[in-house]
Amino acid sequence: MKLNERSLAFYATCDSPADSAGFLYKRGERHAAYHRRWFVLKGNMLFYFEERESREPVGVIVLEGCTVELCDSRGEFTFAIRFGGAKSRTYVLAAESHAAMEAWVKALSRASFDYMRLVVRELEQQLARVQWGSNAEREPERALQREPKQALEQEPEREPEREPEREPEREPEQAPEQEPERRAPRENSCAVWNIVPGTDPLPRGAVPHRASGCEAEAGPRQPPVPLRCQASGGAPAGNAVEVSAFSRLHERYGTEVARLRREWLERRQGQRP
Repeated sequence: MKLNERSLAFYATCDSPADSAGFLYKRGERHAAYHRRWFVLKGNMLFYFEERESREPVGVIVLEGCTVELCDSRGEFTFAIRFGGAKSRTYVLAAESHAAMEAWVKALSRASFDYMRLVVRELEQQLARVQWGSNAEREPERALQREPKQALEQEPEREPEREPEREPEREPEQAPEQEPERRAPRENSCAVWNIVPGTDPLPRGAVPHRASGCEAEAGPRQPPVPLRCQASGGAPAGNAVEVSAFSRLHERYGTEVARLRREWLERRQGQRP
């Protein structure tokens, strides 16, 4: 950037805020006398005017590559701005009070870009330390937050639970069908004597009739003929008394047989589980 008198004069007198401003005594280059001047510090440039109301500065000092030092001279509240070159000029200034001198020395020492660079570097280091400390404090929390995720990632996938196979329902066992009760054939309200093979056995206590002689050869004996059959067959009338007695005997015997058979069936049913 090129600088000229107009640009410097405009920058010195513009409305931009100044870092520091006030009266200082400046010692002349050729003469040792001090002259009272109005100084304005903006950035790294120190402008000085003859009067406070002056429109143009008398001179400007660029505060780069210099040091600000207190002077051990007889003058009170004096300090100097020294540059590093062999032929460089040294500016000797004096303040009106000790407090003003300290304020100016501090402001001029911080005006250069070298100082600003150091400040920025220091601030960056402080910021890095603060961030590192905050990260160290949050590391346990982050570790706790990562543990459940890692546990979920490492946990093997569980196979879906299989429902136990149900055994086929068994049909309830049906009780064996009971053979219907066989009843002896009856005729004229009397049980018919029958010992044909395949029919019901004799009741308990009954003695089977054993055939002998011609009866065994002829086979089982048929039951006696009922009264009606004899009557219809044209039996002689003289035998009516014998038929009546035989009929009563037959009915009595049939009743006894029916009673015994009924008791036998009841006992048989009671013995079943």
